[in-house]
Amino acid sequence: LEHRADVVSAAFSSDGTRVVTASRDATARAWSASSGKPITPPLEHQGNVVNAAFSPDGTRVVTASENATARVWDAVSGNPLSLSLEHRADVVSAAFSSDGTRIVTASEDSTARVWDAVSGKPVSPPFRDQEGVGNVAFSPDGTRVVTTNWDATARVWDAASGKPLSPPFKHQDAVTSAAFSPEGARVVTASKDHTARVWDAASGKPVLPPLQHWSAVTSAAFSPDGTRVV
Repeated sequence: LEHRADVVSAAFSSDGTRVVTASRDATARAWSASSGKPITPPLEHQGNVVNAAFSPDGTRVVTASENATARVWDAVSGNPLSLSLEHRADVVSAAFSSDGTRIVTASEDSTARVWDAVSGKPVSPPFRDQEGVGNVAFSPDGTRVVTTNWDATARVWDAASGKPLSPPFKHQDAVTSAAFSPEGARVVTASKDHTARVWDAASGKPVLPPLQHWSAVTSAAFSPDGTRVV
């Protein structure tokens, strides 16, 4: 699946038949997972595209770009479906809610934002942190958002009000990813401090000792049944 510059993100559609890729050539592309052929025109931004994901029903794609915007596209025609979702600095992550009605974005302008996936209008105040927000995800039920931050913390927020719901989950270096467990009661984080950690999503307290590595941990996720972490 070839671009003209580095490919920095790739994800399957929920049915596994397609793949969407994001590239530093300022495009995202949707491909047939079986043939490897493109199935949309390039989804073009004015800056590097650093993240792309399908909606839960596979009909749309959201992209995040270093031109300070995210955008929603038709996954068949490649046409834009909403206004640009605008921040004041690079947008580094974007994700749909589980019902596909909202999108959350993370930006180096030190905010995350929740948007209506159809109109492109914000539906909550910005979630403001002290430093750039690097990664963002909804809880399974869509009521909360978890963010990672360059100040060595992650945090859980109310998706409607934008208010923090937990104390910061503290590492010793930048937090590179965060994800909820399938039931939404726990969060797993990965960090450049050579550890991953599992936290109680409500109290912000660790529920396991640190999961130690020899170098920076760039990603962590729960198994589908929530009993294991990779």
